[in-house]
Amino acid sequence: MNEPVRLSSQALKQKAHQMRLDILEMTTKAGSGHVSSSYSSVEIVLALFYGGVLRYRPAEPWWPARDRFIMSKGHAAPLLYAMLADAGYFDRDLLWTLRCIDSAVQGHPIYRMLPGVEATTGSLGQGLSLGLGHVLAGRLTGQQYRVYVLMGDGEQQAGQVWEAAMAAAHHKADTLVGILDYNKYQETGPISRELALEPLADKWRAFGWHVREVDGHDVEAVISALQAATNAVGQPSLIIAHTVKGKGISFVEADYTYHGKALKGDEVARAREEINHAAW
Repeated sequence: MNEPVRLSSQALKQKAHQMRLDILEMTTKAGSGHVSSSYSSVEIVLALFYGGVLRYRPAEPWWPARDRFIMSKGHAAPLLYAMLADAGYFDRDLLWTLRCIDSAVQGHPIYRMLPGVEATTGSLGQGLSLGLGHVLAGRLTGQQYRVYVLMGDGEQQAGQVWEAAMAAAHHKADTLVGILDYNKYQETGPISRELALEPLADKWRAFGWHVREVDGHDVEAVISALQAATNAVGQPSLIIAHTVKGKGISFVEADYTYHGKALKGDEVARAREEINHAAW
């Protein structure tokens, strides 16, 4: 059985740097895409794939015993694609065909169109249900894989998320790990203004989940939380990762209206400069 990949802290920082540059180039070339939503989750996804957590085989993407990763916030597809290409699932040149007609690299992930894409997502609120389905299917087939679902905070406003949360606790789905990218903004404005979620951790605990909160840009802290989740017994786990929307580009961090917009003109050069000189 494959051992999960574990990179050093320095290597993870370098990967985060390159991932942000790849996302910038992909979306700039496409002229569209969700840069800010992808950037808030970079360290989370790196922690999964390169933090000694996820068991996977790029050369055998549908290996039955693999752990599953579902990108429920499907609009962050550029991040998922950049990660899968870096991990060796497909040729990196495919990234530059993002959102092109007939490309497998679509605006939202489509199951089986690319190796490593475990679910078709983008209609927000469905990912956790899909993840629970994978867990229950594994029980029926005698597989011991774990399932990780990355959700956005805006989709916490969808009723299906809470139905899935209740069902997962009922079925004692302790191989299911939800990760919440809590960047505090959705497309139309601050979460607190549009439909407040707090007290968020208490709500999940009340639904029967083991909850842990971390700095979502501290990749080692995320890895630690993911590892702790593997010790959960009899209940699913949720990691609330506090993040910054557009992390790494100051003017995007400061303006939620960049949601769903590719950068243009001088913005691209400015963003590239900030990423290349980032100290975080």
